[in-house]
Amino acid sequence: MHIDWAALGSVFGVSLIVTVALVGLFTLGIAGLSRRESASAQGNSALLATTGAYACFTACTAAVAYGIYLIVA
Repeated sequence: MHIDWAALGSVFGVSLIVTVALVGLFTLGIAGLSRRESASAQGNSALLATTGAYACFTACTAAVAYGIYLIVA
């Protein structure tokens, strides 16, 4: 039995990078929603924070959907 260590390392590296990126995007979305609530409490407009948060959540959803597409196809 032969194990292709280079391919295994490549899959591990890409998986690690994509996981960290997705968690980071989701964290930015949560932080944006948090800023929206604090801005609303102070009476300021929170349009940019809300738009950024929804953009982060949309990017996360697109990345997960693309991953599912790659697995199914």
